[in-house]
Amino acid sequence: MQRYPDIEIYLADASLERLNAWLGSQLDAAPLVPAGKRKWRGQGHREGALVPILLVENAADGFASLWFDSAATPWPRDIDCARAAVAALACEVRCSLGGWQPGDDPDRFWQVCPDGHEGAITWPDSGQ
Repeated sequence: MQRYPDIEIYLADASLERLNAWLGSQLDAAPLVPAGKRKWRGQGHREGALVPILLVENAADGFASLWFDSAATPWPRDIDCARAAVAALACEVRCSLGGWQPGDDPDRFWQVCPDGHEGAITWPDSGQ
């Protein structure tokens, strides 16, 4: 399975407290610290590698963007991270459908819900 060079997911209504606990358990990360208006930064560690973390509140349609700027995460792909986040945070999570290529529809995303439903959506026009 291909490992992505970075991971980005979008979180609906995730509490910072629960997010910090999850990041600590997955990446031995200290709690995120403020880094400007509606931005939080942190660093995790995994197998000797540094994993920079950026959270941007309300980045898209009320969803927060959570970005891991490293391939050294516990998740090979965005969808793997999204599923783990839903299980830990009990909130809806969205991510890209896969590695983006020129010509791909930039509004196509994968939605993962706490009730177990998941599937492809068009976002922001999904009506969700």
